[in-house]
Amino acid sequence: MKIELKEIPISEVAKGYIDSAEDGVVGYGGRLNIRPAFQREFIYKDKQRDEVIRTIRKNFPLNVMYWVISDNGDYELLDGQQRTISFCQYKNGDFSIDYQYFHNLTEDEQKQILDYKLMIYICDGTDKEKLDWFKIINIAGEVLTAQELRNAIYTGKWLTDAKKYFSKSGCPAFVIADEYMRGSAIRQDYLESAIKWLAAKENHEIEDYMSEHQHDFNASELWLYFNAVINWVKVTFPNYRKEMEGLDWGIFYNHYGTKKIDPEAFEKRIVELMEDEDVSKKSGIYEYLLDEDERHLNIRQFTNKMKREAYEMQEGICVHCKEHFELEEMEADHITPWSAGGKTIAENCQMLCKDCNRRKSDR
Repeated sequence: MKIELKEIPISEVAKGYIDSAEDGVVGYGGRLNIRPAFQREFIYKDKQRDEVIRTIRKNFPLNVMYWVISDNGDYELLDGQQRTISFCQYKNGDFSIDYQYFHNLTEDEQKQILDYKLMIYICDGTDKEKLDWFKIINIAGEVLTAQELRNAIYTGKWLTDAKKYFSKSGCPAFVIADEYMRGSAIRQDYLESAIKWLAAKENHEIEDYMSEHQHDFNASELWLYFNAVINWVKVTFPNYRKEMEGLDWGIFYNHYGTKKIDPEAFEKRIVELMEDEDVSKKSGIYEYLLDEDERHLNIRQFTNKMKREAYEMQEGICVHCKEHFELEEMEADHITPWSAGGKTIAENCQMLCKDCNRRKSDR
């Protein structure tokens, strides 16, 4: 692998700068792909962006940037996208600092910015060598997410099309499902969830799916599947609540998407469970309704005081096997099961030995 350090002035890097939905983000006279498929969208806040320009104007050094040589001899920006877009946008007149746009500066001030030399490492080698280098330099700066790293490996038409649906500001996935998703589309969280859900149908990992479909012409299968998931959620649970955000809806759909469900009956039960003080994990209500496993609800536990009182009343005798045990050898149990309306109160508490309680739970 060949790595070369070059000093390139801002005037050359910003030459021919374009940021458009059709042409992507390019610079360096059209030879630098500033936002390759694996890169995130521009996420610098105004303060961070402004500090880049102030650093340049003071002639302080910016951190080293990294480019790689692509197959056609042009370049892809590997690390430094946020800084590059910041000074390109400023030169382009997209924002001002201290009420001064680039065109408000004197000729000498403009020249100082344009002549500012960037320290850029340019890497040429095999795909594996470039990827290894990419992982190493990702240690510094704003670290990429797991999905952004996957995007660096599985680039191609499929990924470009998938990002159109899942990875842009205001993308289609955001429009139809933002309330149900956790994280950020820009940071690839939506894309990661969608792939994870679809891959799980075949008991595969995200990497398996991306590897298999890397060279597909489009990501229509993933997009259609995601639509089916969200439509199923909206039909099954038509009344949205904040507790629905960030659940593994695709996993639920994979298991229960063909199950006959009465949304009205579900809604009635949701209201009851939301009001039940014993249910400490309200977001678990939805999965509980689908598989009836009470563990999703984190039913409120009996207090140590309740356990001690029940133990003393029973004189340490397990209600089921009638053997004597120490308190630490026993567990609290609902006399009337919670599922049958029993509450987590002292009057409904009994102590069972651990063995009896386990066998009771397994029935």
